[in-house]
Amino acid sequence: MTPTRPTGPPVRFDDAEQINPFELLIDLHDHAVARTAASGRDDALAELALSAAVVSWWTRWQPLMIHAALRAGADLADIADATGLEIGEVVHRWRRWTDVQTRLDIGGRPALDAAKVRAIEERLGPGVVR
Repeated sequence: MTPTRPTGPPVRFDDAEQINPFELLIDLHDHAVARTAASGRDDALAELALSAAVVSWWTRWQPLMIHAALRAGADLADIADATGLEIGEVVHRWRRWTDVQTRLDIGGRPALDAAKVRAIEERLGPGVVR
């Protein structure tokens, strides 16, 4: 169930975070395009709240997409280029995410199969991942 959207542009992070992440991106775009130098306090706060929620959402989403790229055969250099991160940071974010997901139990099964993670690690080569 999707939470109820705030009635106007959110001026608080907690309110912005309740917006569907994809709608949030559209709202941030639309708000930034419409904002002028004469826009007031609430407009500036709304842009801050929207952008902070986008960053928070993406920070949680990015490791999943790194994993998806690795599963699809991308190498670390490609992912580093796509994210603007150093290879070590790509590995760090992916590893931290996989460590949690392989321990997370959903209905008696891990959220992420450790064997699939090991297969990616083997493809990446020794010493790269740990």
